[in-house]
Amino acid sequence: MAKREILIKTPEQIAGIREACKDASMVLDYITPFVKPGVTTEYLDDLMLRYIEDVLKDKSACLGYDPDHSIPYPKATCISVNHQVCHGIPGPKVLKKGDILNIDVTVIKNGYYGDTSRMFCVGKCSIAANHLIAVTYDAMWKGIEMVKPGAHFGDIGYAIQKFAHAQGCSVVEEFTGHGVGVGFHEEPPVLHYGKMGAGAEMKPGMIFTIEPMINAGRKELTILSNGWTAVTKDKSLSAQWEHTVLVTDTGWEVLTVSEGSPAVPSWVKTK
Repeated sequence: MAKREILIKTPEQIAGIREACKDASMVLDYITPFVKPGVTTEYLDDLMLRYIEDVLKDKSACLGYDPDHSIPYPKATCISVNHQVCHGIPGPKVLKKGDILNIDVTVIKNGYYGDTSRMFCVGKCSIAANHLIAVTYDAMWKGIEMVKPGAHFGDIGYAIQKFAHAQGCSVVEEFTGHGVGVGFHEEPPVLHYGKMGAGAEMKPGMIFTIEPMINAGRKELTILSNGWTAVTKDKSLSAQWEHTVLVTDTGWEVLTVSEGSPAVPSWVKTK
């Protein structure tokens, strides 16, 4: 099978993808005040679906997603709680004080895809949980800082892995970032570990996600019987942040930003 090419988006496509990415981020802005003790993850998912469809006039890319023609994804978003690494299926689980959760949203707007996720604390979280969330956020930005024309995709993974390991955390290897925009999952896979200079070369117009999954314990995971949800084998906490990033002529642009987006770390050199 011939290797698929990494798409270089046209200015028109970039404009459309930018709008979809902003909408995806706005979904997370909207749901933030509803994340509190006593609510179920299914309740949050229902609210987000209504917002996506009724307010933004978009579609959820997750609802019914079935890449392997086996088990269609049953909900509009992924909500992964505590030791769930990714692809947590919203359901009757009631959130309690101290829980941490990742909410992952992908919308389709006028045929273009926007993909992002954030971490949330339910009430007051432990020092260890807050540390993991902060390390993961900074790890994502360490990866983003590596994005520029002429760099290689392995540079992203190298920066993330080096930082996470220095903080005493492990990096999940089974799941990666990915090209996005015209389709949900495009080339290339964006590993969150690797070597400098490895992988394809970045070029202006490429758009992809950087979405490290960082564990407080060991990196090994297992997939639950639902066929979707990954959990840490040692039941340690896991965190994830995700942005969609455009390679520009001079560096990078994060597309998944909105009014409620968390602040860029002070040490990141923005242009």
